[in-house]
Amino acid sequence: MKKSFLCALAVAIGSVVLPNFAWAHHGDAGRYNEEVVTLKGTVVQLVMINPHALIVFDVKAADGKTTRWTAEMGGPQQLIKQFGWSPSTIKAGTDITLIGRVVKSGDPYMNLTERAQITETATGKEIFRTQNFGEPAPPPVAQ
Repeated sequence: MKKSFLCALAVAIGSVVLPNFAWAHHGDAGRYNEEVVTLKGTVVQLVMINPHALIVFDVKAADGKTTRWTAEMGGPQQLIKQFGWSPSTIKAGTDITLIGRVVKSGDPYMNLTERAQITETATGKEIFRTQNFGEPAPPPVAQ
């Protein structure tokens, strides 16, 4: 009896806790603006870690003020397999142009997992493009 109760309790707790872990990672719905923006900056660092690779870059405003941004991409394994990336694909000091979605909060954080592109600013060479780059933003969901 006691063993059955403990098993039932474990299943109940697991069914409540596990979906929250999945939501914590994949709960991006509504976090980013749907319209894409273009930013030009200088790479500080490419971080190839799980679950998402990150590009840290500095953007200089017209007034000379520099803001440090972070751009989130897919996982490193995806970048390696689909795009042939390595930790040295984007070197510190490289000027890049990024097109992607930014967070609604206004923080300097960009998402490059959909409708996104990265080019080398000086040469125009494309170094990353999602399959759906250039597609319009999805229509708003009625609430």
